[in-house]
Amino acid sequence: MAKTELRTDKNTLEGKALIKASLSSLENMDYKEANKSLTKAQKIYKKTGSNEYISICLSLAALTNYLENKKDLSSAFALLQDAGYLADYTKNPSAKLFNELALANVYYSESNSDMALRHYINAKNYGLICDEFQMLGYIVTRIKQIRNGEKFTLPTKSDPLISLVKIGRSITAQTDINVLLKVIAEETKVAMEADRCTVFLLDKKTNELWSKVALGMDSQEIRFPVDKGLAGYVVRSGESINITDAYNDSRFNPDVDKTTGYKTKTILCMPIKNNNQEIIGAFQVLNKKNGVFTKSDEDLLVAIGGSASIALENAQLFEQQKELYKEQKLLFESFINTLAASIDARDKITAGHSTRVKLYAMLMVDALDLDEKTKEIIEKAATLHDIGKIGIRDSVLQKEGKLTDEEYKHIQEHVQITHNILQQICTNEDFKQISEIACSHHEKYDGTGYYRKLKGEEIPYGGRILAVSDVFDAITSKRHYRDKMPIVNVIDILLKGAGSHFDKNLVEVFLTIPTDKIVNVFLTESHLKFKPKDSNTLNKYNLLDIYNLSTKENPTEDEKNIVSLFNNYYEGKQV
Repeated sequence: MAKTELRTDKNTLEGKALIKASLSSLENMDYKEANKSLTKAQKIYKKTGSNEYISICLSLAALTNYLENKKDLSSAFALLQDAGYLADYTKNPSAKLFNELALANVYYSESNSDMALRHYINAKNYGLICDEFQMLGYIVTRIKQIRNGEKFTLPTKSDPLISLVKIGRSITAQTDINVLLKVIAEETKVAMEADRCTVFLLDKKTNELWSKVALGMDSQEIRFPVDKGLAGYVVRSGESINITDAYNDSRFNPDVDKTTGYKTKTILCMPIKNNNQEIIGAFQVLNKKNGVFTKSDEDLLVAIGGSASIALENAQLFEQQKELYKEQKLLFESFINTLAASIDARDKITAGHSTRVKLYAMLMVDALDLDEKTKEIIEKAATLHDIGKIGIRDSVLQKEGKLTDEEYKHIQEHVQITHNILQQICTNEDFKQISEIACSHHEKYDGTGYYRKLKGEEIPYGGRILAVSDVFDAITSKRHYRDKMPIVNVIDILLKGAGSHFDKNLVEVFLTIPTDKIVNVFLTESHLKFKPKDSNTLNKYNLLDIYNLSTKENPTEDEKNIVSLFNNYYEGKQV
């Protein structure tokens, strides 16, 4: 149940991001892009059954289609009516907000100010209950415009509040520092009605300012000492600089313009401060499109800096956490590989077995198209599935001949020992799954396996994958006391065990893996080289094909050659 909820949350977040993207495209009058985002979002929410968000998508789609083709007013109202029914049904304030907002925008565009104002006020009331998409500022701006007798426009006329809302919406969920710098710079440029904006960050370790943003130029990283340039000055002094005529101001260095060919006229440069009033970077905004930067522009940039500083510090913290997670993951993987290697060191007979089981399991995971997290969990379980052999006596573990009944019972104990060991180092929910999968690789689908006699789907899915991988490697690997089993016999065992020993569906999946991928696992043991021509040939066949060709009464010469080619690699012979 938890997995389903997590998946739904992820889908909801993805859908919200698409709705935000559609709002941005709509504001920029890119109706095609807005519709594309809304269509994707609607597909996501149909899968999760999220009617409230489907209603939001329908309301915005109606508005988008209307604005793109204002003649089709009746279709817009019909779609808005459908969205309204869904909003009423879900009783969701966000759905009601967007339905009222879309209606208001249509009426406003149709110059019906009274109806537009009524719907904007309704939308505002819903926004006071819930404003998850931060639309309240936009709604207030529209109400002001109507009351001031202004006409409907897109993009929305510049308003400090709406600019802040848009910037806040754009940067809230962004965690990639480089993308964030570009987003803040682009949104600030639009809000300030400027030609260019660069956001610099202070690198305290090197005492440098850096950025990957220079709109209108390339996006290579810029770095310079903090004692250079206007941005360096505002970071050192904490003062803001508003230059109305760059070439008549001694603080401006015209050499940069000479190098780039750009003509700087007006400059607004301001430090970015965090909540502790520590300077973490600087804005540099160039060339106000109409006139010079005013005191209102300065106030707006201070407000933008407040939102931007939080987002930038969060992104930097996220980067640090990612690095720490990478280190912890490498340490954890090293620990797991060391545990697996300790078994190889004790049991020379089956050395490399865990690695090959892991490789076979990963081939099945890829064929099943399982998600990355599940793949990682099964991979770790495969690596550790025989760790319990550390508790088996050397005389049994390293015995080259056939085991007695007593010895066989003793070696079966390794599964329970595996469970006991992994439970002791269980660190989180994921590792519990690793433990459960690792200790279930000897369970059988009909319930006759060991050690817990699990049956059918009681056996973890990853454990059923390991069961196929483990048996296949065991009977296809050479031992001191026996040769590899002929591949026909191996496949026969898998086919006969499907539904009793193994999950039938997983046997089918395994037997349809292209044989070039299977051979690549064989080669980890034989250390032969796989000729590209042979790889291309075997890629066209799977294990079931090899079985059918091998058991065919009158195979052709070409079919015999395919079987022979596969067997040569299987038996470790130089081709």
